Amino acid sequence: MNETRSSNFSVRLLQFIIPNSTFIILLASCSVQKQIAKSAKENVLNTAALQTAHVGISMYEPETNKYWFNYQGDKYFVPASNTKIPTCYAALKYLGDSLVGVRYEYYDDSTITIFPTGDPTLLHEDFKNQPVVDFLKNDKKSFYLFNSNWNETALGSGWSWNDYNADYMAERSAFPVAGNLIKIKLESYNYELHKNNRRSIRLNWMITPKYFKGSINDFFILPFKEAALRIMQDSVIEKTSLQKFFIRRNWGDNSLSLIYGNSRFVSDEIPFHTNNDSTATDILKNDYSINIQLQRRIKYYDPPVPPFIIHSQPTDSLLKPMMHRSDNFFAEQSLLMVSNERLGVMNDEKIIDTLLKTDFKDLPQKPRWVDGSGLSRYNLFTPQDFVAILSKMKNEFGMERIKVIFPTGGEGTISSYYKNENGYLYAKTGTLSGVVSLSGYLFTKKNKLLIFSILVNNHQSSATDVRRAVEKFVQGIRNKY
Repeated sequence: MNETRSSNFSVRLLQFIIPNSTFIILLASCSVQKQIAKSAKENVLNTAALQTAHVGISMYEPETNKYWFNYQGDKYFVPASNTKIPTCYAALKYLGDSLVGVRYEYYDDSTITIFPTGDPTLLHEDFKNQPVVDFLKNDKKSFYLFNSNWNETALGSGWSWNDYNADYMAERSAFPVAGNLIKIKLESYNYELHKNNRRSIRLNWMITPKYFKGSINDFFILPFKEAALRIMQDSVIEKTSLQKFFIRRNWGDNSLSLIYGNSRFVSDEIPFHTNNDSTATDILKNDYSINIQLQRRIKYYDPPVPPFIIHSQPTDSLLKPMMHRSDNFFAEQSLLMVSNERLGVMNDEKIIDTLLKTDFKDLPQKPRWVDGSGLSRYNLFTPQDFVAILSKMKNEFGMERIKVIFPTGGEGTISSYYKNENGYLYAKTGTLSGVVSLSGYLFTKKNKLLIFSILVNNHQSSATDVRRAVEKFVQGIRNKY
């Protein structure tokens, strides 16, 4: 327990690091601490949803350099998608105003060498303007993709491998295309009645990218007992039964199978196997008539930094959806892009080590940071770490820019929460099984700006119950102060 206790003094001293300088920060008066501590106990710590959970709360006022409240603020927690906060900071600092879509160089009179940067906006449905595609389509030379700057794995450290079929775990790559997802929609069913009242079904799909249209195996894989029972009974499969399935991609390739399930299939998004960017080049060739040859090495060719750049999108147009909808793919690729810009190679471990030794060297506690999105449970941060990073963001980039990138009440991942705090709370959520987190900025009714971080681990309740308890606590702070 690290709850602040009262003493004979009206204030206490706490050593804390703020961007680029070391400050002695005063804790708020004991009366404020006691009031917030009471509210935290009533609304968070002693609620049924959180009584057995691990909780950390830090609330800091940057104007006065005072901590209003610290409860286990120096303890480590799995932060889930709050990990996107340091990723966002790094992207704001090192990706410039516009993303580098690709770098390129003229290899000879007839050949252009393309150097990927990890930009996730290429052919992504969120971005209608596609400068890189326009460049590739309009230049009639031969293209070679030189992706030797990729020094990572498709899945991140500590990711749950059996979630590979889920849309939130798209593979990472040097040259992502269309979000590295297959979008599948079932447009219609056609039923055919055969002898002995047997029915068959023909399924009509809408699939993007079109390259994957031939990937679906149009037959059901039934559980063994179900299949055996139907064979034994020579049963007729009803229409409603035929509509109940889900689609699973094979682990090592892009073939898709229909798996008999419990709910009716309508649509899905499934990560495709990137296969070291060969899938991306196949999509460009087949769907867009852009022929790019993939080369890990071009013989006798080890170029310097390529001299030409195609910028793709404004950086904030990537970071806003990353933070609003907690887009894991955008976060992972953003950190890899930072790595490429700073180190010339895409590698999480190397860029995280660099950032922890430079920009984040003064954090109150050294985090364990392993990926860009927070999918990994290997990540460990303290509430005070997030307060420090959020303080750096405010000081270096300004609240007006942050207000655009972070969701406010009633928007994004907090669309069902903090609706009365719209325009007064800007925060990033985080959720994994047993994990709920919320870190950001709060303007109180007396117009005081607070930077806060609330991390909950190992709860056994519903995430909604935990979020509502945290919401009540935060709303109380805003209304009272």
